[in-house]
Amino acid sequence: MTTIQRHPQLDVLVEHDVVTHSTARKALAVLRVAFGLTFLWAFFDKLFALGFHTGVNADGVTDRFGPAAWINGGSPTTGFLKFGVPKNNPFQGFFNGMAGQAWADWLFMAGLLGIGLALTLGIGMRMAAAAGALLYALMWTASLPLENNPVIDDHMIGAISVVVLATLLAGDTWGFGQKWARTGIVRRHRTLR
Repeated sequence: MTTIQRHPQLDVLVEHDVVTHSTARKALAVLRVAFGLTFLWAFFDKLFALGFHTGVNADGVTDRFGPAAWINGGSPTTGFLKFGVPKNNPFQGFFNGMAGQAWADWLFMAGLLGIGLALTLGIGMRMAAAAGALLYALMWTASLPLENNPVIDDHMIGAISVVVLATLLAGDTWGFGQKWARTGIVRRHRTLR
């Protein structure tokens, strides 16, 4: 006969335990949602070629929902990885080789959607922070050498910011972080927090 031991439910650490001032929690929530919507916008712009970055041809003419849209066979990675990596970047060949590859397109788009949803909703913040920081770090590496600063640019600031948001449990204010943290699967697998 097998006995099942039940462990008492562990208390869940929530944002107000870490960030005690309500104005600071609200400011972090605004920052979290802004980052989430930025990722979601990039996803939808590349998916549909909405004309804000994707869907604008070399002449500056906008072709919304045209051939640049991922749903119409366009590649979401080609523009940046093929033409955006500086010629004197030591990793140019590596990034150029990835440009337009189906696996790179799918990973990139899944990352944008997953990170965007997680940050916007306030769930899965640890995984979103890890994936977001990795994506930002790869874009930072592809941007080398940097134009305005030898080390820091907006990609590095983004990587730091998403990690700070997850560390401070910013998904709890104006998000579903607390409810998510109390689910059984998150209690068993804290990396999902």
